[in-house]
Amino acid sequence: MFVVHVIASFFSKLQEDPTKMVDRCLVAMHLHDDQLSDISARFQAEMKKGLSVESNAAAAVKMLPTHVRSTPDGSEKGQFMVLDLGGSRFKVLQVKVREGMGIKRGGVEMVEKTYPIPKELHIGSGTELFDHVSESLKDFLHEKNISLEKKHPLAFTFSFPCEQSTLNQGLLLNWSKNFRARGLQGKDVVQALRGAIDRTGGMDVEVLAMVNDTVATMMTCGVDDQYCEVGLIVGTGTNACYMEELRHVDLVEGDEGRMCVNTEWGAFGDDGALKDFITEFDRDVDAASNNPGKQILEKMVSGMYLGELVRLVVLKMAKLRLLFNGHVSDALRTKGTITTEHVAAMEEYKNDLTNTRNILMDLDLTPTSDDCVAVQHVSTIVSFRSSNLVAAALAAILTRIKQNRNLRTLRITVGVDGTVYKMHPQYPKRLHEVVRRLLPECHVRFVLSDSGSSKGAALVSAVAQRLASRRLQVDEMLSPFRLSQEQLQLVKTRMRMGLEAGLKSKGPSAIKMLPSFVYRTPDGTEHGKYLSLDLGATNFRALLVNFKRGLQQTSQLYHKIYPIPLEIMQGSGEELFDLIAQCLSDFLDYMGMKNARLPACFIFSFPCEQTAIDTGTLVSWTKGFKATDCEGHDVVSMLREAIKRRNEFDLDIAAVVNDTVATMMSCAYEDPLCEIGLIAGTGTNVCYMEELKNIEKNKEKTGKMERMCINTEWGGLGDDGSLDDIITSYDIEVDKNSLHPEKQRFEKLTSGMYLGEVVRQVLLDLTKGGLLFRGHVTEALKTPGIFQTKYLSQIESDRLALLQVRSILQQLGLDCTCDDSIIVKEVCGAVSRRAAQLCGAGMAAVVDKIRENRGLDHLNITVGVDGKLYKLHPHFSGILQETAKVLAPQCDMTFLPSEGSGKGAALITAVARQELEM
Repeated sequence: MFVVHVIASFFSKLQEDPTKMVDRCLVAMHLHDDQLSDISARFQAEMKKGLSVESNAAAAVKMLPTHVRSTPDGSEKGQFMVLDLGGSRFKVLQVKVREGMGIKRGGVEMVEKTYPIPKELHIGSGTELFDHVSESLKDFLHEKNISLEKKHPLAFTFSFPCEQSTLNQGLLLNWSKNFRARGLQGKDVVQALRGAIDRTGGMDVEVLAMVNDTVATMMTCGVDDQYCEVGLIVGTGTNACYMEELRHVDLVEGDEGRMCVNTEWGAFGDDGALKDFITEFDRDVDAASNNPGKQILEKMVSGMYLGELVRLVVLKMAKLRLLFNGHVSDALRTKGTITTEHVAAMEEYKNDLTNTRNILMDLDLTPTSDDCVAVQHVSTIVSFRSSNLVAAALAAILTRIKQNRNLRTLRITVGVDGTVYKMHPQYPKRLHEVVRRLLPECHVRFVLSDSGSSKGAALVSAVAQRLASRRLQVDEMLSPFRLSQEQLQLVKTRMRMGLEAGLKSKGPSAIKMLPSFVYRTPDGTEHGKYLSLDLGATNFRALLVNFKRGLQQTSQLYHKIYPIPLEIMQGSGEELFDLIAQCLSDFLDYMGMKNARLPACFIFSFPCEQTAIDTGTLVSWTKGFKATDCEGHDVVSMLREAIKRRNEFDLDIAAVVNDTVATMMSCAYEDPLCEIGLIAGTGTNVCYMEELKNIEKNKEKTGKMERMCINTEWGGLGDDGSLDDIITSYDIEVDKNSLHPEKQRFEKLTSGMYLGEVVRQVLLDLTKGGLLFRGHVTEALKTPGIFQTKYLSQIESDRLALLQVRSILQQLGLDCTCDDSIIVKEVCGAVSRRAAQLCGAGMAAVVDKIRENRGLDHLNITVGVDGKLYKLHPHFSGILQETAKVLAPQCDMTFLPSEGSGKGAALITAVARQELEM
């Protein structure tokens, strides 16, 4: 009592300034920016807690996944029924999105009717409540002459906290906003609605989606603003939702794209997070509510409680004789006599004090002008605190979005609905100003929902239908890339048949099976200095390799790389080999070894017929080369002639080998079990140690040798039509536009030179079908070669967020949405997975052949591997190995990445020299 008398005495001195009197009384409701930033930080922590599977159960802010994965893109269409149950009213609507117009061109028609919900149903049984909802739906269909026989897709706006495992299912967590219907908590409300519809009978209704009104608001506003990714309700209750990165939503499987999360932020503070900001008036409101200790933030900011907060403040001040000369009327003592509508009316400053005086007189009070000023100021402080708290929580959401997307600035739109926001004259302006003050680096736009949440609920269903339809169409277009085990087994069988046919001396074979005249792998005694000259892709590389004697095998490598211009790759053969000689001259100058006649190995990564280790006749160019007067000629002789024309140095070209053979030799230096070489890069190829007796085309039968390395040139598999049943229309298009049509068909399905172009063809087709990039075919997308294979490796990286995928695509001139990014990533995955599986099937054929050659039940073997596709793509190597393991279960394969083919080529030269000395 002493404190009361002190306060009364203190405030009696301030009667001449009613606003100061109120400010002193409500000092705890004045929140400065530091406090708001603190509240915002606390809410961010609550969001993180609610998103985590470990801490969600204990979180006050539940962060409920909604399974809404996309905002409208303007292509939605259809006719939907909507039930809207959540606040002080219940509505039934028919929403039509006219085909050919779309939501963004005014093609939305809505017919609605509001039905009262008797108060006894708020606290009655759940069955009775939903029977009323269902009967209202049937009444609406009758009244609007809507066919009862026709099937009607329905969206259900249910504005209470629900846990959803799918878009059309939701378990009610708890009631709010004075609803307490029995028997529904913990139950699926969609199932309850379906049951009521069945009991009512006479309707054919399919519930497609259940959404919170906040989500529906975001969807409604997203129609006209593509940046709208936040929904906000400040009405009878309050809530917010936003598009969260799916990788952060632990409660839902998957990590691609985004999902709308319903924060249910009204419960913020239920665990004490706001205890130092709660006033005695908040405690009184909470104690008198239907759910004490619950929905603390909602009780501080929402329309159900603002009027009651003002009443309690005015009542206390009257009791302290600070208002109305201490007169307290029965009406002022009665709960609910001051409403939020009264609060909004009292803050209509343009009417001076008229509204305030009338409202107080209706409460049987006789206010003075100072009393009216004071009560008006109470209303201002209570509603201002509401907008401040909403701004702080909203700033937390916007900060999280900005951090998720790693942005310095954020441009975003917030869709808003709710009676407090709409009816209160000052509320929106105050909210906007505080948000912008707390987040000056964000460009935030607020858009008022023009038709409540109902249109948005229909759009959730429309978007779901669109995504489901698009999903089916995308799956159908990508299905030819998804190979079954039976198909992969057939590829293995055909590869095996091709290997066998290529070894024969007569008869056609798409797989060339070229003898390399490399008869054994290194034994570790190799020593000396050797040159490796490597021509295989868009560069020429010169290397000096020095093998040192000693207890441990050691080698030193020195190299330089020289680019091969496109005009040389496709010019004359003489120009190409003259450039190689020029590069060699530069390298020998660089090493100071121009006068030394070193043994050299020419790594020539194109199909060559060899009759000896140091001769190789080019069969055909691949991988973008098309130099004239080379095919049918000995490439070693051409190189020697180019060196002679230059007349500056001389080389002992002791061997010509394929890069695949060199890779095998390089890895065999590290692992004696390595008897296979694999290249999976710009091109693809395999070599392996074949039994000499099986090589019919080899005329030189060297008795002391048992095996020879065969360069399979497996990229030619399918040139005879053997892969036609798995080749897609996209592959045909890529082949038709290549330098060598109808050649290297297997390589065009599996290698880095072509995978990006296959992806581009698929993306082009998807875009033409309106499934990607909003159907807009850009010049970039029509440009051959623009989608390089390196982008597949980047886009498919598990560590790469979709925002970074979008950035890559935007650099290519492809403006895309988050949904587009998901599809692009899926296309890349389908194309690269098929490539890896095909290589795995081919490898299974090779290792099984080696095992059977040697009469083994089980084979342990190492595969030396090189190539950027294998080394840099995040999933290629794993898929290849797994496929090979499944298709060749009797073979244990170890895949050993090569340090490069240069050392292997030098080893071939060293081994060849040793054999000559034997």
